[in-house]
Amino acid sequence: MDIKTYLARFNWDEVKERIYAVNTEDVKVVLCKKKLSVDDFLVLLSPAAACFLEEMALMSQHITQNRFGKNIQLFMPLYLSNECQNICTYCGFSLDNKIKRKTLSHGEIVIEALTLKKMGIDHVLLVTGEANSTVHIDYFLKAIALLKSYFNTISIEVQPLEEEEYKLLYEAGVYSVLVYQETYHREVYKKYHLKGKKTNFDYRLATSDRIGRARIHKIGVGVLLGLEDWRVDSFYNALHIDYLQKMYWQSKYAVSFPRLRPAEGEFVPNFILSDSNLLQLICAYRIWNPELDISISTRESELFRNHVVSLGATTMSAASKTNPGGYAVDLQSLEQFEISDERSVEDFVAMITAKGYECVVKDWDTIYKGVKQ
Repeated sequence: MDIKTYLARFNWDEVKERIYAVNTEDVKVVLCKKKLSVDDFLVLLSPAAACFLEEMALMSQHITQNRFGKNIQLFMPLYLSNECQNICTYCGFSLDNKIKRKTLSHGEIVIEALTLKKMGIDHVLLVTGEANSTVHIDYFLKAIALLKSYFNTISIEVQPLEEEEYKLLYEAGVYSVLVYQETYHREVYKKYHLKGKKTNFDYRLATSDRIGRARIHKIGVGVLLGLEDWRVDSFYNALHIDYLQKMYWQSKYAVSFPRLRPAEGEFVPNFILSDSNLLQLICAYRIWNPELDISISTRESELFRNHVVSLGATTMSAASKTNPGGYAVDLQSLEQFEISDERSVEDFVAMITAKGYECVVKDWDTIYKGVKQ
C-alpha cells in the first residue's frame, strides 16, 4: 500500500467531526494508556484536551527526559539559494515576488561555513528554494563535499528529488532530509500552490517514500501551520509518520512545527495557532510517539522557546538567518520568513545550560549507524 492509498481511507470532514466531538472522558481514558495509537493522538488534538494541557505538559516532559535525557541538539540552517520556480502564495521566495535572487557560489558557501564554525555549530541544515535548473543534485553534491570537512552532521531541506538522487545524497553523507507536505487537504493545497512542480500534490506526498527507500537515516515531516485547520492537518501528518515508521522502520523520524510568519507579500494565515495550541500539539506528538525528534525553530518567540526546552523539544536552531549568505556573504538578501527569537548562539546555549540541560552539537547516531560524513 502506498501513502496515497493509505490516506485515502480517511475523509477530511469526518476526521474533523471526530476531533471536535471528543469529550473530556475520552481524553482521560487516553491519558491513562501506556501505548497510544493514531486514534488516541486525534483525541489529544481536540479542543477538549486543551483543559488537560498542564497534565499533558508534565507527561511530555517525563517521556522526553526518559527517552532523550536532558539534551537539546543544536543546528543552524544554511540557506544556499532563494531562487524558486514555484508560485506559492505564502512564501517570500515565490517566483512572482520581484526580489533579488541569489545562489551561493562554492567560495561563498565556504565563507558561510567558516562563520558558522566560529559560532560552535557542528550540525547544519542546507536550505534552498525549488529551482531545478539552478539548485539541482550536482549543486547539492558539490556543496556537501565542500561542507563535510566543517560539519559533523549535514541535513537538507530542498525540492523533492528522485529516489536515485536521494541515494546519491545518502552516499555523500547526508544525515537527514526534511520535506513538508504543507497541507494534506488536496483542494486547499491547489489554492496556495499555483505554478511549478510543487503543484503536483501526489508527487510531493510520495517524496518520503523515495527518501525511505534510499535509506536516509532521518526523515523530517510537518505541515505549514496556518493553511488549514491545524488539528486535522496534524492528524494526517501523524498518519503519514505512522505509515512511514511501518514501511521504513530503519529510519528515524522528526516533526517540525512551522507556524506561518511574516514574509514578502501580503499573505494572511487562514487559521491562527496560539502558543497554547502549539504547546498542546507538541505534547500530543510526544505522548503519542516517544521516539519522535521534535524540532523547534527560531520562527517561535524567545519566551515560547524558553518554556518548550523542558516540555518536549529535542532539536532547536539558534541565531538563524533565512536568506542566502545571511551570516556573512550577503546580509541584505531576501529572507524566506522573519525569525522571532534573535538571540545569539552564545545566549541561547546559556539559557539551555541554566535550565539544567546540555546543548549537543553532534548526533552520535551517525557513528553508530555508519553514516558517511
